[in-house]
Amino acid sequence: MAQPEPRPPHAGPPLVRTERHGRVLVVRMCREQKRNAVDRQLADALDEAFNLLEDDPELWAGVLTGSGGVFSAGSDLASLGDYTTERGGEYGLIRRRRRKPLIAAVEGPALGGGLELVLACDLVVAATTARFGLPEVRLGLVATCAGLFRGPRALPVNLARELILTGDPIDAVRGHAAGLVNRLTEEGGALAEALALAERICANAPTAVQESLAAVDRWLSAADDLGWQATRDATDAVLASQDHQEGIAAFLEKRPPRWTGR
Repeated sequence: MAQPEPRPPHAGPPLVRTERHGRVLVVRMCREQKRNAVDRQLADALDEAFNLLEDDPELWAGVLTGSGGVFSAGSDLASLGDYTTERGGEYGLIRRRRRKPLIAAVEGPALGGGLELVLACDLVVAATTARFGLPEVRLGLVATCAGLFRGPRALPVNLARELILTGDPIDAVRGHAAGLVNRLTEEGGALAEALALAERICANAPTAVQESLAAVDRWLSAADDLGWQATRDATDAVLASQDHQEGIAAFLEKRPPRWTGR
């Protein structure tokens, strides 16, 4: 059997930085020049970081955050969907089976796949600058990384529909009122508050925390197979449409799209 070609190492500063704070691992996306949009190399770096979190018995909780005033702009369109990893699925996280709590610390936009990264975490701390949205329909796309079913699970269903159907984002204050955000902070305070929350979790028995989280996730994910199939069906229909081609062309040409409904 042919062996896959090795991926070239990333040249330049690291795309993900990890920091240990006692029992807590902070995972920071550092692709600032692309607004932390996820491509192949960033996905691999995230996967490596989350593997460390899961595999190191000295780590009991994690925090995922961004840099440059942005959480993540989601998928890098130039990656053409090449951002899936063996253990974590999309972005190294979306389909990962985790037992340790993971907190999203959000400053600035978390859009498209950025929001789907947030939805893949267990708790959310957000600064007042944070914005959450699923703008895929504006490009003739659909949210392919669980936003179509994790969104309605984490938010009131009508608010989730609003995000999915309009593409318009909501701010952190509305996200907090709707129950998406656990803690709301001033600008620049999300990471510190997320660390305090993680340390509060780590004061408890790790086995009890992990088993409790596993039980909640087992219940919440019972319908995930249906959610993934529904997402695939929607994606296949959209990819076969003229509107999909028009949406991408309009984005690249920086002009308003001319939709036809075909």
